[in-house]
Amino acid sequence: MKSAVVLVGGEARRANGQEKYFFTYHGRTFIEGLVDSLQQVVDEIILVARDPEQCKRFAGIGGVRCITDIRPGIGPIGGLHAGSLAARGDLIFVSACDMPCIDPRVIAYLFDHIDDYDAVIPRWNPDMLEPLHAVYRRAALVDYLKSHDSLSLREMVQNLSARYIRVDELQLIDPELRTFTNINKLEDLERIDSRCPESQPLDNRKNL
Repeated sequence: MKSAVVLVGGEARRANGQEKYFFTYHGRTFIEGLVDSLQQVVDEIILVARDPEQCKRFAGIGGVRCITDIRPGIGPIGGLHAGSLAARGDLIFVSACDMPCIDPRVIAYLFDHIDDYDAVIPRWNPDMLEPLHAVYRRAALVDYLKSHDSLSLREMVQNLSARYIRVDELQLIDPELRTFTNINKLEDLERIDSRCPESQPLDNRKNL
């Protein structure tokens, strides 16, 4: 079984206080498009919100389960902690909520290449990773997050047995690497129509 954990609990300060997951793109909200893409490759989708009130915002979205942070106020690490405990799958794809162009073919490729590692993480260079567009082994996340001291995603990754996939390898699937497009402010919406046409369905992926 494969799970997806989407972190939606941020305060959206970089988006002028607006909730980025409800920005509209191609006639759908970010979160609707993200859920549609994820449903092609996972068995369950978990949204991790900051509190029950925020969870109510997603009541109209089918096929997801919304939970809240167990340890609120500590950023993405808190969302990963709650999400990994709630997930039923042995493998978890983790995503931020502000990535409207996520490609299910890339996600499938990451799942396919975890082998015996704890994580599969895209890497642009040794200093630039994509820990919130990555696949993790649930048991490894639960074990690390039960007793960690740092709130750093980089330190978490360094404590796991991680396999790094160079992004140029992923260009065989997604030539312009649209899957990593993220939106931090309203002005960013102006540039994504040229970068993010409708994503390709999973059954069109290449045999790699």
